[in-house]
Amino acid sequence: MAEIQVCSTKGTTYCKIKPGNNWTVLDLKNAIAKEAHINVNRQSIRDEVKGKDISNSSTLPSCSKLYLKDLGPQISWTGVFIAEYFGPLVVYSIFAIRPQLIYGHEVSEMSTGAFLALLCWSMHYIKRLLETIFIHRFSHGTMPLSNLFKNCSYYWGFAAFVAYHVNHPKFTQPIYPQMFVGLLIFGFSELGNLSIHILLRNLRPAGTTTRKIPVPDGNPLTRLFNLVSCPNYTYEYTAWLGFSIMTSCIPSFLFAFAGMFQMTIWALGKHRNYKKEFPNYPKQRKAIIPFIL
Repeated sequence: MAEIQVCSTKGTTYCKIKPGNNWTVLDLKNAIAKEAHINVNRQSIRDEVKGKDISNSSTLPSCSKLYLKDLGPQISWTGVFIAEYFGPLVVYSIFAIRPQLIYGHEVSEMSTGAFLALLCWSMHYIKRLLETIFIHRFSHGTMPLSNLFKNCSYYWGFAAFVAYHVNHPKFTQPIYPQMFVGLLIFGFSELGNLSIHILLRNLRPAGTTTRKIPVPDGNPLTRLFNLVSCPNYTYEYTAWLGFSIMTSCIPSFLFAFAGMFQMTIWALGKHRNYKKEFPNYPKQRKAIIPFIL
């Protein structure tokens, strides 16, 4: 192949690379890292200044000039997930277990509703941490460092917001049948979410970025894939809806709907990508809400 000029998106030349036969974009990135001393994870390669990022596994396009956008300082996805999930576990526990630090000395005994909320909240984030360490396989190794502060602010902030109200001395728990219904919804949804994450892990062999059309496996909780592209988000939302019903707390509902709003955006994007990438993608599937959205 002919020599490739690697430029910044502002037109400055970083280096010139003579690629080998059958080079991929990742091969080019490794060569740039040696020549221009820019970490591979910071590099976004494009064939136009305002073009889209070309994936690492793609064969190099046949052109004499490519553009590199420096993505800035990066941090591993695993590191971000651990920080954003460990924080809510600690923050919520402080409000629940050491309420005198927040509300003063006049603190009544923890109610059944507050105890169930602490149990469910803790189980959710412990599950998230274990999934991050042992289950999730990320298609990208890193994300911008700025995401760490944005994500932690969201999760840690909502943890304090919800915990303050659920553990408040004046918190009034709902009636037991309502708490029981909310607990059942939460528990069922958490199992469903875990089932989807395990299926997605098995869909992608270790060390690869393989993408396939996800379909239900032998676990009945994965049958939601017949109806939506992102059932993990569906289960995530219904889990927090169950938590909100169980606590009957307005901040909990706000947290559930804020999460649903963001997950809907992600689900619509993934749904579009699935349909674009796979011509035979099931037409009956919606993105996140069966039959609706």
